[in-house]
Amino acid sequence: MNNLVKRELVKYLEDSIQDETITNDNIEDWHYHLFNEDFYIIGHYEAEMWLKEHDVSAWEAIQTVQEYQMDQFGKVDLYPNPENVVNMLVYIYGDELFGEANADSIEELEEFINQNQ
Repeated sequence: MNNLVKRELVKYLEDSIQDETITNDNIEDWHYHLFNEDFYIIGHYEAEMWLKEHDVSAWEAIQTVQEYQMDQFGKVDLYPNPENVVNMLVYIYGDELFGEANADSIEELEEFINQNQ
């Protein structure tokens, strides 16, 4: 994940704490609520622009998604459009971000956010 993406997702974490999408009461579901419950990007054009604005090539995104799927599931699903690819990519990056944060509370997550802004 490059720095542009990381900064955006760290800001997304911060916003999600402020609007109480994630709390100490739903720690086990943080990743689900932020990166799986709804689409991060809606629309093919918006997804293409997101990739461009974040300096991520379509091929890099597809490769990241395919490698993740092969590692996790032993098979690769096809993502026929940019919207699907970007949303899966952000799901993966969200997983990486929470792994890096290694937070067991909102307070620990806020500390991680402050260190990565």
